[in-house]
Amino acid sequence: MAAIFAAEAGAEVQLLERTNDGGRKILISGGGRCNILPAQVDETRFVTDSSPHTLRNMLRSWPLGEQISFFQRELKITLVEETETRKLFPSSNRARDVRDGLLAALRKRGGDFVSNARVVDLVPHDGRWRVVCEGREPFEADRVILASGGLSVPQTGSDGIGLRIARELGHTIHPTYAALTPITASPAPFGDLSGISFEVQLAAESASRRSHAHGGFLFTHRGYSGPSVLDVSHVLVRARMDGEPARLQVQWSSLDVAAWERALVPSGNRSVLGTVRRELPDRLATALIERAKIEPERTLAQLRREERQRLITELARCELPWSADEGYKKAEVTGGGVSLAEVDPRTMESRRCPGLYFCGEILDAFGPIGGYNFLWAWATGRAAGQGAALVLSP
Repeated sequence: MAAIFAAEAGAEVQLLERTNDGGRKILISGGGRCNILPAQVDETRFVTDSSPHTLRNMLRSWPLGEQISFFQRELKITLVEETETRKLFPSSNRARDVRDGLLAALRKRGGDFVSNARVVDLVPHDGRWRVVCEGREPFEADRVILASGGLSVPQTGSDGIGLRIARELGHTIHPTYAALTPITASPAPFGDLSGISFEVQLAAESASRRSHAHGGFLFTHRGYSGPSVLDVSHVLVRARMDGEPARLQVQWSSLDVAAWERALVPSGNRSVLGTVRRELPDRLATALIERAKIEPERTLAQLRREERQRLITELARCELPWSADEGYKKAEVTGGGVSLAEVDPRTMESRRCPGLYFCGEILDAFGPIGGYNFLWAWATGRAAGQGAALVLSP
């Protein structure tokens, strides 16, 4: 996106891509469908160790409505909302259409796409930048935009080189960590439920951080995944980094404590298992009743008060054991990164190194599942491209 808008503003642009095709995170997004954008935005769901005010200014530089218009009018990609998740996808459900559309837009504006070009260093030189690429002759550029991503999903080409370059150039790098990543438990208490998915309400809390989510939850052989788990995972990841304890608590259905108290009032010969199965998958219902140390076939009338409370706790305030996370290998994004305080929010230019610009995942900000991180990448990319070209204009 940065290259597109720099070229549109009249700059001579080379987009240096480490891989042979580019856009690999676009290609794997949304299970190969590419969740381009959210259908609506809640700015409070972004996470940063920098100023939230600065983050909002950067995000608002290109509002959601204008981004939608760009994809539909400029790239001719019709967007369709998946109403249950509030996500926007290309009507073709092909992520490749998004990647190819962006590259076509760059070429249409006169920009060059250079594949298999791994940048390993940037060196200030007489008011310009010497760009050093692996296995190629160095060359000079008036302005450089670092859109190198972070450390997540390394098989797509993300190796943290941009973060290393930014740090060596004197920028503050907030501690990086795997964000939007599955959580593991050893041993996995629900490992035999692997593959079961449904919607839950989830909360993660440590001494210094807290996050809530409502959405899909998936049992895995190693622990837990799904959008709700990914959205709160950063609290647990950061707690491990800081040596703090952290809790993961789940409400398995729409019924809270009070609602379960009403649902478990004795009525006829209703059994415990039959009542719980009305709200939860059979195997999970059985597992939770067993965790509460109650015989599934007992009737509600046979439950003692302490047994009823124990069961309600498992159903509405269940503590999920956890031990680690799946790390960068399965993380959707990288948390932490270049401090937003060291970037001009209007142009994305470095406040430490004139002529150097940042955008996307390399910056200290990320949002939840659902197109938020593309929203951030598109907005900051556009601002960086326009900012770099503006400086170069006569």
